[in-house]
Amino acid sequence: MAERSDSDREDTLRDFHDAVNMTASELEHWLTTDESRRAGQHTNGGESTGHASGRRIVALLRAKKSELDAGDLGHMRKVTGYVHRHLAQRPTGGTTATTWRYSLMNWGHDPEK
Repeated sequence: MAERSDSDREDTLRDFHDAVNMTASELEHWLTTDESRRAGQHTNGGESTGHASGRRIVALLRAKKSELDAGDLGHMRKVTGYVHRHLAQRPTGGTTATTWRYSLMNWGHDPEK
């Protein structure tokens, strides 16, 4: 894959931090809850895709900008895309205790913030 420009890198970082509105500590705590572990798509009864992503997001939030590699930036773009797609599917009515919200929170975005 071709190397991305510094501008693309900065755009990715900005978009990621705009989409992820939970701190590393908030997300890390959230990931310990039963609601977090139940939300999302599970493969063969294992950890959901979003829960695994949440653990990686915690690490990305704690990493120094200079430590981020192409794989990290790719995951940041994946997170941004997921958050935007999922927000567009907002259910009607209250969302506080919904799988929709819990799934978003696994990806680092709390729509109630």
